[in-house]
Amino acid sequence: MRNIFLIIMVCCAWGVRSQDKTMDNDIHVLFIGNSLTYFYDMPQTLQMMLNETHPNIKIHQSTFPGQDLSGHMNDIITTQTENEIHTRKKVEGEQTETELKLAERRWDVIILQTGTVAVLIPENLEFKVNKAISEIKHKVGNPDAKFILFSTWPSKEGYPKQYCYPSRHVDLSIEKRTCCSPKFESMDHEMENIIASYTLVAKENDLIKSNNGEKYFEVLTQFPELELYDDDIHPNKKGAFLNACIFYQLLTNKKATDLKYIGSIEPEMAKLLKQIAG
Repeated sequence: MRNIFLIIMVCCAWGVRSQDKTMDNDIHVLFIGNSLTYFYDMPQTLQMMLNETHPNIKIHQSTFPGQDLSGHMNDIITTQTENEIHTRKKVEGEQTETELKLAERRWDVIILQTGTVAVLIPENLEFKVNKAISEIKHKVGNPDAKFILFSTWPSKEGYPKQYCYPSRHVDLSIEKRTCCSPKFESMDHEMENIIASYTLVAKENDLIKSNNGEKYFEVLTQFPELELYDDDIHPNKKGAFLNACIFYQLLTNKKATDLKYIGSIEPEMAKLLKQIAG
């Protein structure tokens, strides 16, 4: 039910804010994430959908390749290419690119995305994901801002599989050498853990959880001929379009099937993706 009323709550907040003539009348949405968000220009595709029905909703992004939410708060980007960044830890007095972005305006909606593995390793979830989300929320100047957790999907790597991080990359207080996810025997098993992990993060941090991961799983199991992946994990053009449809519905409480916009997707394929999003 919280998802259904998101746009109503945002609009109410906007209505109060619009009384101040120094503020604009737009609803500003910020994506914070990495390539799982920006592949095939998903935020721009979402903006085109919104322009059709809700042009006052403006999409922004702070997205960098390979950067998790903790990196958004703690790492200074030293060099950047299309597919890679090099970083160093910030020092006192410095601000990261995302911190600067958060300070730009009074955000109405923040959409948070981190890699799937980040939430599947319990220690990483506790020490890094939750901590970063708390820091981001603290830096948002609008007390009425709404926060959405962008739930992601399993990789296409074979089973059984397990994800591990060196403990020093998670937190120096951890005594064991590695921190690992459960060992996944099947896609069903991994997806159960993905849903449970994102649900836990959303509950502990008072976030609205998207269902992108569940929709990808639906396609993988019910429409195996419909390829959503560009590689083992990143969305292709169709996957990005599906993600945009999901966020369009979450932000507007309207059906993607009513949209005329299809971008560069074939008409019948766009129609199917819009139906799946619903």
